[in-house]
Amino acid sequence: MTAQVTEAHMGNDAGMRRTTVVSWKAAIIFGATTVLFALLPLLVPREGQSTFRLSAGHEFFALPDLVLPATATAWVAVVLLLAATALSVVYTRAGRRTPLWLTVVFVFVLMVGFLAWASAGGTLPTVGLLAGALALATPLTFGALGGVIGERVGVVNIAIEAQLLFGAFCAAIVGSITGSPWAGLVAAMVAGMVVALVLGVFAITYFVDQVIVGVVLNVLVIGVTTFMFSQVLAPNTAQLNSPEPFKAIAIPLLSEIPIIGPVFFRQTVIVYLMYVVVFVVWFGMFRTRWGLRLRAVGEHPQAADTVGIKVLRTRYLNLMLAGAIAGMGGAFYTLASVPSFNREMTAGAGFIALAAVIFGQWDPLKATLAALLFGFATNLQGVLTVIGSPVPSQFMLMLPYLVTIFAVVGLVGRSRGPAAAGKPYIKS
Repeated sequence: MTAQVTEAHMGNDAGMRRTTVVSWKAAIIFGATTVLFALLPLLVPREGQSTFRLSAGHEFFALPDLVLPATATAWVAVVLLLAATALSVVYTRAGRRTPLWLTVVFVFVLMVGFLAWASAGGTLPTVGLLAGALALATPLTFGALGGVIGERVGVVNIAIEAQLLFGAFCAAIVGSITGSPWAGLVAAMVAGMVVALVLGVFAITYFVDQVIVGVVLNVLVIGVTTFMFSQVLAPNTAQLNSPEPFKAIAIPLLSEIPIIGPVFFRQTVIVYLMYVVVFVVWFGMFRTRWGLRLRAVGEHPQAADTVGIKVLRTRYLNLMLAGAIAGMGGAFYTLASVPSFNREMTAGAGFIALAAVIFGQWDPLKATLAALLFGFATNLQGVLTVIGSPVPSQFMLMLPYLVTIFAVVGLVGRSRGPAAAGKPYIKS
């Protein structure tokens, strides 16, 4: 599925050749997806019109509803998807990768066409769909950022699920005892750091396989929190499992912008913190000395050691930072989403966050976009079920995981993680 393009450089560098490997996977995935989507209007045409409600009633001015013919819109989407597929083929044959903007356009057209077909005869609350997707993506984003930092510094963090779950657990207890959601948030960060510390002791100091340690930590935390929930929290719900949640805060002016305002600027403090953390991690990783040292340790620890960087210390500190960030994601469950802890309430979100790390190519911004995509897929299943979509409920439950597999498989062979990720550093 790859084509090699070789360019010869003449002149002073005569004889030097540069080989670029171009993958056909994007074009193949585009084509297969287009064919599968075309089967919907072909085999199950929908009569009527689909209404996209674009206003939530709090904006400066209300946008009119967008009304589209269901089947006709789906066929227009098929034509546009075929054009995008053809353009991807042209790029690949020319020895160039399919650009990111084309992938974004492809996904957007696919979503509009699918939603128009699925919501025929109904009204789709677009603002609610996007706002819910952002809320569901928030813990995934925190977990993915923790995963990016961990792997960039050379530690594969399979224990994101444990950090999210333990963070949610501690946030519920401390938030209930103190009556302060801020105290619960701090407790969640400490909980994530505790899990990270255990991971670091075994993986960094004692050279235990990092994947095995992560899996064991996930199982351990699930067992401990389940036991504590049934034996301690459930009998004492009012005292230990009723934290004061963060309230949604509308930012003046920004929250009144149509569509964007209600989605991004009528959220809780944890979501606003997510915006800040995403930017800080991205800026720090690629624009500061801290990020340079972190990436050096994850790519070539021996070389980093020779220039005076303390490899083990750098890995420990950054793994703890990653744990604190993931713990903030856990706090979202009990301090913003549902003001109480329930057993296994993260429901595998840590593993989807890990997929977002790979899909995002170990880049904080790309991992955030991947988390938003997975959050959108998760929220979509609930919205389509409410409006009475003909899509089987079993498929809708599978949708977030299908999107995850689709996204990760589409990048296999093109993504290369940090060279030293998962490898213990033994100073010679």
